[in-house]
Amino acid sequence: MTPIYLDHNATTPVAPEVRDAMLPCLGDLFGNPSSGHEAGRRARHAVEVARGQVADLLGAAAQDVVFTSGGTEANHLALLGVIRARGPARAHVVTSAIEHPSVLQPLWGLAREGVEVTTVPPRPDGTVDPDAVTAALRPDTVLVSLMHANNELGTLQPVAEVAAAARRRGVLVHTDAAQSAGKVPLDVTELGVDLLSLAGHKLYAPKGIGALWVRPGTPLAPLFHGGGQERGLRPGTEPVPGIVALGAACALVARRLPTEGPRLRALRDRLEAQLAARAGDVHVNGQGAPRLPTTSNVSFIGLEGALVLAAAPEVMASTGSACHSGGEPSHVLRAIGATPETIRGAVRLSLGHGTGEGDVERAVTALAAAARRLRGHGAPAEGAPRMAG
Repeated sequence: MTPIYLDHNATTPVAPEVRDAMLPCLGDLFGNPSSGHEAGRRARHAVEVARGQVADLLGAAAQDVVFTSGGTEANHLALLGVIRARGPARAHVVTSAIEHPSVLQPLWGLAREGVEVTTVPPRPDGTVDPDAVTAALRPDTVLVSLMHANNELGTLQPVAEVAAAARRRGVLVHTDAAQSAGKVPLDVTELGVDLLSLAGHKLYAPKGIGALWVRPGTPLAPLFHGGGQERGLRPGTEPVPGIVALGAACALVARRLPTEGPRLRALRDRLEAQLAARAGDVHVNGQGAPRLPTTSNVSFIGLEGALVLAAAPEVMASTGSACHSGGEPSHVLRAIGATPETIRGAVRLSLGHGTGEGDVERAVTALAAAARRLRGHGAPAEGAPRMAG
């Protein structure tokens, strides 16, 4: 029987519509978008159509979208680009303790270079208090980076409130929207941010493509040099197949959003309720906070999440983020004050377009049976921890 894929926060399958859109770029549409001849013009047109599709998902203008190699590069360009554009002047950055490693690690690097970084802890429900972020702002604060949705808990963060407070102080705001894009509505005007990152493989495009939206007038220095592509912010020949795929994916998730959100939220709620009823002592991390409709982080109390997954091999899920070092406890669960027992028992289940009612029922049956076996016998199942994105 086909395994049940519940790891969409790690990566999504490439949608058939997206694959079909990018295939011509691997054949006749092969030109370099910077070339002035017909093949180049056709490639340039395809890139600009895709740029408009990405912008439409964000309620933005097409010319403000910069293509990158993925969410990690988009985050680095936002963070390092703002600081480098500022020059040698003293700088202070505010972030949260539950950010993705592709935000936290470059900030730690900046801290070693003399930039001061304040890390705001989250509340126990997995959200960040906007008043705490506001209280952390200083006269020399130049940037706040706060993710839109947490990749492990799915908790939605108060980005608009933080951005409004920061704007009153003249502070720039970046948000990592890799997990929320295509799952909840996104509008850069309503959010009030200055920079927003996307990752293609989180929304049914292939890996290796992403984007950064940059508000006009935002000072930003490039990470790389050597060409004028992407307004000089991301030099290098544009990867036309990936860009076209990202555009098609953004158009696809935008069309699906009105129906997919409610459908997946109902499935997620059923998944959590059935696990609580059938798998013994189960705790939902982040429950009660606003969350993505696709994400459930559950702890099998008294068990190890990795062993539960090993004992239910038909369920493809993860114990945390693939972007952590293997085997390290979740920095997100630690930050919200979860007990060691809760952290050990955590499993992230993330749903997607291909998830149906039958998948949820099969997953609950498999996970509940695995938990009962482990509780009843106390014998470890074979297998290694699985960590993903």
